[in-house]
Amino acid sequence: MTLAVVTGAYGFIGSAVTRRLVQEGFNVRTLARASTARRNLAEIDCETILGDLRDPEAVTRLMRGAEILFHVAADYRLWAPNPNEIRQNNLTTTQNVMNAALAAGVERVVYTSSVAALKPPDTPIPSDETASIREADAVGAYKQSKVAAQDLVERMVREQGLQAVIVNPTAPLGPGDIRPTPTGRVVVEAASGRMPAFVDTGLNLVHVDDVAAGHLAAFRQGRIGERYILGGENISLAQMLADIASLVGRRAPRLSLSPGMVMPVAFAAEAIARITGREPFVSLDALRMSRYKMYYSSTKAENELGYHARPYHEALVEAVAWFRSVGYLR
Repeated sequence: MTLAVVTGAYGFIGSAVTRRLVQEGFNVRTLARASTARRNLAEIDCETILGDLRDPEAVTRLMRGAEILFHVAADYRLWAPNPNEIRQNNLTTTQNVMNAALAAGVERVVYTSSVAALKPPDTPIPSDETASIREADAVGAYKQSKVAAQDLVERMVREQGLQAVIVNPTAPLGPGDIRPTPTGRVVVEAASGRMPAFVDTGLNLVHVDDVAAGHLAAFRQGRIGERYILGGENISLAQMLADIASLVGRRAPRLSLSPGMVMPVAFAAEAIARITGREPFVSLDALRMSRYKMYYSSTKAENELGYHARPYHEALVEAVAWFRSVGYLR
């Protein structure tokens, strides 16, 4: 059977990709630190090597004999006590992984970038894969790191013959969001009644299993060096919060605030976070991003990959049910 390496296999998107690969008959190998939570793949038969993606020797061992690589791992935080840590985690690990893939002669790479590496729309028309952005113009360490890592992969395709296809997922929802991701935190906080107000923004929401299916479609049908947005529906934050409230039997928040009005709260939240070490729910970078509606189009993936996403509400229902089942909601 074909050996596929998946980085970040115990994470939210990575575990969905791994399950899909195993279901379709691939052998899967991944890398994890000893401290990595394993419950997302507790019943999945895959090989796990102990190590760290920041260690080139560990990544070389991981890649030995691999035919396919899905580089899904990412440090998905919108705030860190040391923002440079996010950049190093995303850029250095991508460099290590892609170097090892070239050295091992991996035949096909699917690199999981993000719509964070694309320019958000400044008109009512959703952005597509052509909406490039410079690292210096991206908001915050996470977006800057994803731009830098995507640029690195595209440069290696052009200059070193890396056989990579790039996918740009939007904001995933569904079961298995252990950490949870920033989008998952919105679901948990809103479902728990801790979001009495909101800012006028929006995002593209997609079921995590549809993102996983898009990864397999990119492996099979994607063109080398091309980007493919894997998204779902463009939804305002107000609508998302109303839908969450309806699912849990709460009243939807009605108070809309401008990002500037929430800035003092973000300053205070970050000050507390520096003391506690816990990521704040509201950060300055998140508020700066909220000035844009993060709406994107998956038309290219639909036309070239046969990609399809289910209605976003199905993903939201499953996300709320999963968070409730594992005790995130009380």
